Amino acid sequence: MHVFCGISRRCLRWIGVALLCCALPAGADDVLRVGSKRFTESYVLGELIARTAQQAAGVRVEHKPGLGNTAILFAALKSGAIDVYPDYTGTIALELLGLSRVPVLEELNRQLAVHGLEAGVFLGFGNSYALAMRETQAAKRDIRRITDLKEFGAARLGLSPEFLNRKDGWPALRDTYDLDGLPVRGLEHGLAYEALAKGQVDVIDVYTTDPKISGYGLRVLEDDQRFFPEYEAVLVYRADLPRRHPAAWAQLSTLQGSITAADMMAMNAAVELQGRSFAAVAAERVQAKPGAPDAGAAPGLAAVLFGPDLGRLTREHLLLVCSSLLLSVMVGVPLGIWAQRAPRTGVWILALTGVLQTVPSLALLAFLIAVLDRIGAVPAILALFLYALLPVVRATETALAGVGNGMRDAGRALGFDSRQLMRLIELPLAMPGVLAGIKTAAVINVGTATVAAFVGAGGYGERIVAGLAVNDHKLLLAGAIPAALLALSLEWGFRWLDRRLLPRN
Repeated sequence: MHVFCGISRRCLRWIGVALLCCALPAGADDVLRVGSKRFTESYVLGELIARTAQQAAGVRVEHKPGLGNTAILFAALKSGAIDVYPDYTGTIALELLGLSRVPVLEELNRQLAVHGLEAGVFLGFGNSYALAMRETQAAKRDIRRITDLKEFGAARLGLSPEFLNRKDGWPALRDTYDLDGLPVRGLEHGLAYEALAKGQVDVIDVYTTDPKISGYGLRVLEDDQRFFPEYEAVLVYRADLPRRHPAAWAQLSTLQGSITAADMMAMNAAVELQGRSFAAVAAERVQAKPGAPDAGAAPGLAAVLFGPDLGRLTREHLLLVCSSLLLSVMVGVPLGIWAQRAPRTGVWILALTGVLQTVPSLALLAFLIAVLDRIGAVPAILALFLYALLPVVRATETALAGVGNGMRDAGRALGFDSRQLMRLIELPLAMPGVLAGIKTAAVINVGTATVAAFVGAGGYGERIVAGLAVNDHKLLLAGAIPAALLALSLEWGFRWLDRRLLPRN
């Protein structure tokens, strides 16, 4: 038991240091932070922006890839967690600012100035939403326009989650074209093409620069009601960025009009069809522009698995898992003791921690981002801590309840008060059960921590999220395998801890 107390005190010191580091303001240093969304083109543009800015002498640049949907990027930009990210004029006007049309840049910037933001540096191409079908099926049913879908009453639509909820997405498109009643399911953009090719859905939403449109032999349906606005690619940035990083801003300004739609489609194809990394495609573009990247062999699984980012992702994942686990132990064990000591209160404690387990992880992360007004490690650690509470609390309460009354009576006969009874008899006897709950929480956190990549907290989830974006199985495995190995390592670590804390007999 004394060993347990010593380890606990050391853990408290380390968790304090870790959380202090996480809590430092995002803009407290001179790093220029670039964000990107969770689809191929945004990943590539994020890398391209970061590498272009790095060409300025003395500038430190950090790319936070795959942060999530438009709302999360916008919140991150306003809070200072990032300084710049690529977006599209239609998205900014309709989705972020709630306007009814896409105004000229001056008016757009007047609206953004309220949030301390600006838009500028038009990259030179546009990328609109569209609906697409397999060419063979569309030809068979003579469907050329979105309006024609009304004659295809049984059409199954597979739409990306963001498109399903955007103001310029499915709800408004459905009303404009009177498409009520069509069955719709949510599909990640990277998986929708495979589902369409296998005949699992009939219609998907696409970006007009998607290389898979031609690769999969799809027909893009004509927007005959002119529903979709102009989506010109542009940088959205904090208004003080040109002043804080003048050299980097000068480099970013060189991107004005430098990318054609054909260039962008070629870069997307290098990732999605040739299996190349976002970083490699962007680096090649920066080093030899203009022109599309040359074809190259896709790296094997081992090269992706042991890539240069492995060390950083491991450190980030360990920080997320260990910090949240230690917090759950610090809070969960006392709550479990309280639940066992006061059964009426315990019912509510167990119910509340159980309800927390039912909240979807992304919903909880979004809520914490709104409350804390920041992205990154802090909301991720808090979310993981809340998810790990239930196994720790329940295991502690159950283990203490299993301590026989005879042992408690023996302690009282020796003159122990309630605190001594807990410290010297009940907790040592309950320790195997308590450690079992902590082991369970640790394994849960290793897996759930991959979701933290959606809010810029890093970890192995970065690879998994990127793999989902392009349906790259090697990238998915390169994130899943280290996470599985980390879970096994924690299991072995807890076995060693069992031998240290628990008496042999």
